[in-house]
Amino acid sequence: MEDAVVIQAERIAGDFLREQTKTSYQIIGKGITNQVCVVETKSHKVVVRMNDKDTFPSFIKEKWCIEQAAAVGIPGPEVLSIGIVDETAYMIQAFIDGNNGLDSTVPRSDIWRQLGEYARHIHSIQVKGYGDNLIDPVHGEFQSPSHAGSDGSWQGYVQYNINSLTESDRLIELGVITQMESQRVRKLFENLKKETFRFGLNHGDLSIKNTIVNQANQVILLDWNAEVNVVPHVTVIQLMHYQILGLEEGPNIEEFKAFLDGYGISVEDLADMRHLLLLRAFDNLRWAIDRSPDLIEPYTAFAKQVVDMIMD
Repeated sequence: MEDAVVIQAERIAGDFLREQTKTSYQIIGKGITNQVCVVETKSHKVVVRMNDKDTFPSFIKEKWCIEQAAAVGIPGPEVLSIGIVDETAYMIQAFIDGNNGLDSTVPRSDIWRQLGEYARHIHSIQVKGYGDNLIDPVHGEFQSPSHAGSDGSWQGYVQYNINSLTESDRLIELGVITQMESQRVRKLFENLKKETFRFGLNHGDLSIKNTIVNQANQVILLDWNAEVNVVPHVTVIQLMHYQILGLEEGPNIEEFKAFLDGYGISVEDLADMRHLLLLRAFDNLRWAIDRSPDLIEPYTAFAKQVVDMIMD
């Protein structure tokens, strides 16, 4: 299977570069969504990222994000080409010399401080709408697909999660909350509906594994999974999520503080963000119940941790 992936990458790169491949290999363990290969020819070295053809809109979105980020001073890989060959969507990027953030000798806190600065700049990029589908690259407009119980708006998202807090709620059955806690959560979510939030672009997977640190110790940002959502809250709660799970690519306490320092957020600002973490944990679990039963167990465990953290 690995050989087939590399052969496909060689073919895609060769057709674009019009040169024979000298060396090629697959990068394993750094990406979850895409298959990633490095292909080198006589005069070029590129990264080929591939996925099912249905994911092509995500490559359009990522290319747009990389270009917008570059315009506000955030270094990223140069996108040379995107397209579809047979059943495979692909993105060809210029190869970046350096070490993945996980392997870099630069102190992790320094990388996280830089990511805090980057996040602040990302949140300044002009966008419209709400959600993770880029429907109009010219005007930077995003949209969230509607589903049963929600019209796809932010208010609809919150209201769906309020309406789901019933006496027969599956989250009570799973032991995530009690009936009494459900009433407390309802009040928290009702308060979120009344808040006036700022909406902006979020990277979607801001983590140390999605960086390359080059020889000049410059941090280069990779692998966008962008959405327009509440800022800076959604980026911060994503890092809280990684921290709670103890993921290697997430920040420890010191690194989290470095990120906040780089962004310019005080610890006092985090209280309200935790309520959004609870909202997202509940919504993710409800999605798993409806669409991905194999994820119910881990999403339940995480939701319980967030409830324990907030209800104390």
